[in-house]
Formats: sequence, structure tokens, C-alpha cells
Amino acid sequence: RKKCVEKEGDAAKRWSDKWGFLKTPLEELIGDEKKDAKPKIELPEHMRIRPVTPVEKYIKVLPSPPVPKTTQGFIGWRSAVPGLELEIDHQIRSCKGALCRSL
Repeated sequence: RKKCVEKEGDAAKRWSDKWGFLKTPLEELIGDEKKDAKPKIELPEHMRIRPVTPVEKYIKVLPSPPVPKTTQGFIGWRSAVPGLELEIDHQIRSCKGALCRSL
């Protein structure tokens, strides 16, 4: 026990030599590292970052029809309205053979 107390005392005495730099204020440490600001270079037009375009400009979501009263009515209740269907071509083609038969 006595050796532990002695080691702690020695460590406390040596602490300022090893770790004393941690006591210095941050402003003092950063003050030496301040560099001259570089002049900003104007980027060409093709390399500039464009401003963010809001999603609403590209994606238009129409209001949904009223919520159906039955659970069976939930199946395709939005896509049953002509303006809200998911199929763009209005005809589902499942495979190559179906495409050839339709021609």
C-alpha cells in the first residue's frame, strides 16, 4: 500500500512535465496555426454546384379519393382513379411472348 501511495505522489509530480500542455488555453494553441486566407477562385459554370431543386417541381401527387369503408375496397383504391394509376402504358406486358402476340 505504501508503494502505491509513493507511486501516485511521483506520478503527480511528473504530470506537469508530461501533460502540462493540456492546461494551455485553446486560443493560445490555435493562435499560432492561423494561416493567411487564400483568395477564392471563381469556378467555371460547368463545375459549380447547382442549387437544390424542390421535389415538388418534378413529382406531382394528386389528392387521393376518399378512403373506402371496407377493407376489400383498400385494394387498388388509389390506382382505380384514372389520373392516379401506376401503369404508364395502360397495358401490362408480362414477357417477350406477350409482346410478340400483341404485334
